Amino acid sequence: MIDIHCHLLPGLDDGSDSLDHSLELAQAAVADGITHALMTPHHMNGRYVNHAPEVAQATADFQDALDAAQIPLVVFASQEVRINGELLTALDAGDILTTDPFGTYMLLEFPSEEVPAYSEKMIFDIQQRGIIPIIVHPERNQGFMDKPEQLYEFINRGALAQVTASSYVGVFGKKVQAFAQDIIDNGLAQFLASDAHYMENRDYVMGDAFAQLVREKGQKTADLFDKNAKAAINGDPIQRLVPQPIKKKRFFAKY
Repeated sequence: MIDIHCHLLPGLDDGSDSLDHSLELAQAAVADGITHALMTPHHMNGRYVNHAPEVAQATADFQDALDAAQIPLVVFASQEVRINGELLTALDAGDILTTDPFGTYMLLEFPSEEVPAYSEKMIFDIQQRGIIPIIVHPERNQGFMDKPEQLYEFINRGALAQVTASSYVGVFGKKVQAFAQDIIDNGLAQFLASDAHYMENRDYVMGDAFAQLVREKGQKTADLFDKNAKAAINGDPIQRLVPQPIKKKRFFAKY
């Protein structure tokens, strides 16, 4: 398996506070079946700023540490970028790492409580630069929970979405799990990823999530998600399911 979203790099954000913890996470990833992973520290989220050259160097250093520890994990540099008013400036300045060497896809995070009013224009402007945003963990965003039609509109207009494995298997509670299932059931997601952090409830459950995906949606859908992760790091076309609006209105309390 390929993990397109995790926080393994030590000391850059809330993911891991030391190299030892990072290596423990990497061992857990390998034990769960992960062979390749994007390193995606938070960038421009109001708390962390991790510039592209620093992330690239930290990723190279971490690969050296993995090799020295004989942990068979191949890592690539990327970022989890918060949607914000300075994003386009950073993008034009070359300070945004995409998921692939060709600048095809980028991981885009929304604030947990809302979908900002400028989001539609921002996503359009990102797409106009030839980049396809992958919206990370929409199932944990209160704005999408309250108005799931917003997520449908973004996906229908060409954006992509990644559901977190631990959300899908119920780690964050039944409400988040139900919304994650709604997103997948309606063809609004194209990826599963770990969003792994070194903390409680952020263990690697990718294997469990893919097993659940096979049970609920069939092997064909699971294979599509697996192939899409590889496509994201190679800059290849992503296979989409036909998106449908989430028709059943759920009343989600804040998680």
